[in-house]
Amino acid sequence: MNNSSPTFANLAEFFVQNNVTDIECLFPDVSGYPRGKLMPAASFAKAAEVRICQAIPMQAVTGEYSYNPIFPDSDPDVRLVPDLSTLRLSPWSQYPRAVAIHDCIEMDGTDCVFAPRSLLKSILKQYDNMGLNPVVAPEIEFYLVSPNADPNQALTAPAQKAGRPEVGQSAFSMNALNELEHFWHDLKQALQTLQINADTWIHEVGTSQFEINLMHGNALDVADQAFYFKYAAKEIALKHKMQAVFMAKPISGQAGSSMHLHQSIVNTSTGANIFTQADGAEAAELGFYISGLQRYTPDLMLIYAPNVNSYRRYVEGSQAPINMQWGYENRTTGIRIPHSSPIARRVENRLAGADANPYLAIAASLAAGLAGLQEKVPATQSVGTNAYNEKRSLAKSQVEAMETMKNSNHAKRLLGDSFVQGYCAVKELEYDHFQNEVSAWERRILLAQV
Repeated sequence: MNNSSPTFANLAEFFVQNNVTDIECLFPDVSGYPRGKLMPAASFAKAAEVRICQAIPMQAVTGEYSYNPIFPDSDPDVRLVPDLSTLRLSPWSQYPRAVAIHDCIEMDGTDCVFAPRSLLKSILKQYDNMGLNPVVAPEIEFYLVSPNADPNQALTAPAQKAGRPEVGQSAFSMNALNELEHFWHDLKQALQTLQINADTWIHEVGTSQFEINLMHGNALDVADQAFYFKYAAKEIALKHKMQAVFMAKPISGQAGSSMHLHQSIVNTSTGANIFTQADGAEAAELGFYISGLQRYTPDLMLIYAPNVNSYRRYVEGSQAPINMQWGYENRTTGIRIPHSSPIARRVENRLAGADANPYLAIAASLAAGLAGLQEKVPATQSVGTNAYNEKRSLAKSQVEAMETMKNSNHAKRLLGDSFVQGYCAVKELEYDHFQNEVSAWERRILLAQV
């Protein structure tokens, strides 16, 4: 597919040219997982209406649904409306197929407040009303592991060309990348098909852990690309008899996986980066934006760390933050200002795990930063030393983060009361489900000693 997206007027011709018979009508649920319906291409070309239950965007990772009063008992329908700019040929399907990301629209024409893509669009609308445009670039880490059919067994690295798995930390190793070159070749082709603008690939610190940097761009476009990337990585890995894992801490004793978010704000009229003055010096807006992240991020922790497993990543000395201190080129802080040219001056939010929903993580970071720009409160003094020596200000568990967000007027003001209530209800449901499981640690340690 070329870069000019088809319209409904020429979709039928496009589908015939590419032998497309089916369309994956996708949308990201609250966890960032792709859900939707499969539709015949001919029906899609005729703009046939597609509906789903309103509850689906807030489906828990367990497959369950919350009965919190915020969700209507009648479980009404919402319409799936395609964003044709996201229409792509499917790089993983065995037969010619296309995919398109959809918005969840209520029957009265309003955006569904529980849909993650809707939330991000609402935050971006606030920026647009102020004549501003956020520019975002995520760095996404993940592991490649051997297929795991038994959840009681630990994940292991896949076999390499010589038949042995990787056994040591090989950060930035080219050999480790070359060992899986067939996978990377197919994934690169998939990204080209999906029009995902990837920058660089690296082998990260963990055994068989990797990172992709997406190019900076419009926040909604980049979120869509991150959504497609995770979908594609999982499907291509399966074709190569591996699994791509985006858990925040999938392997005990190994590095956690993050999704760092680089962000700058551009004046829509002038195209200038508002973090930089005309002479190239730092603008006060940089400090205001940082201040917003510092003040509001602790209340939004559950967005960046949505699962029980997420909190295993925040270990002192691991380059995963425990507070919202900030500093220049300081990877011990929650907020880092990378060295750059004045035009590329940006803020790196280092909080989100790879398991975070990219739409929600970007929305939360932009919402907090926008509040800072509006309030014009200076940031704290930057930290040039080890920020792990500073006081912890972030939740240590999912329960703590849930209670903080549920009772936070800040979170409700920034993200909407209905979304916060619904989101916390889903996370409480997931945590209750987790509490009903007895872990291998409990059996191994407690069985003989209590």
